[in-house]
Amino acid sequence: MATTACFIIVSRNDIPIYEAEVGVAAKREDAAQLHQFILHAALDIVQDLAWTTSAMYLKSVDRFNDLVVSVYVTAGHILY
Repeated sequence: MATTACFIIVSRNDIPIYEAEVGVAAKREDAAQLHQFILHAALDIVQDLAWTTSAMYLKSVDRFNDLVVSVYVTAGHILY
């Protein structure tokens, strides 16, 4: 089974700072747009969770089809 991961660093103002795809799955034409859509959809959930927990790793905050969004939040609330 081919897998891929998309690593995105988002600033405090919800602006993507860095984005990289890692893995061996076949690239889709709309992969970049799909990842941005999923990221922005999950940001609202992450912003609510980040202030209600002291955990830095928020395991599975959102799902879209077979994609899962997991998040690390820094003390300065920069999201990985």
